[in-house]
Amino acid sequence: MSDAPVALRVVRHLDLALLALALPVFLAAAWPLAGWAAGTAIYLVQWAVRELLMRRARRAEDPRAVVGVLAASMVGRGMASGLALLVVGLTSSRHTGLAAVLLFLAAFTVAFMVGMALRPFERSTP
Repeated sequence: MSDAPVALRVVRHLDLALLALALPVFLAAAWPLAGWAAGTAIYLVQWAVRELLMRRARRAEDPRAVVGVLAASMVGRGMASGLALLVVGLTSSRHTGLAAVLLFLAAFTVAFMVGMALRPFERSTP
């Protein structure tokens, strides 16, 4: 469990709230639910990998190990997510692929901006 205040933990997970709130929007707008499912699934997998590797980096004592884990995580997650989104776009309708990509990018943008904004408030993160 994190020792961060509750408000900080809630704000840190706004990307996940965006994914959940996107479902009613997809339903109301009659956008492809497969696009929502694919975008959400791909984002959640890369999010889980990020969290796992961040914990591993925090436990590492060697600064080179921290940099190695974080760099490999960023490059690997980016490549895997991009390839997965490409597969969705190539194997389904254009609208499904576009919906998946736009949802993924929206969640990623929220996570990136929140991470940048909260960085000064977090203690001892790699």
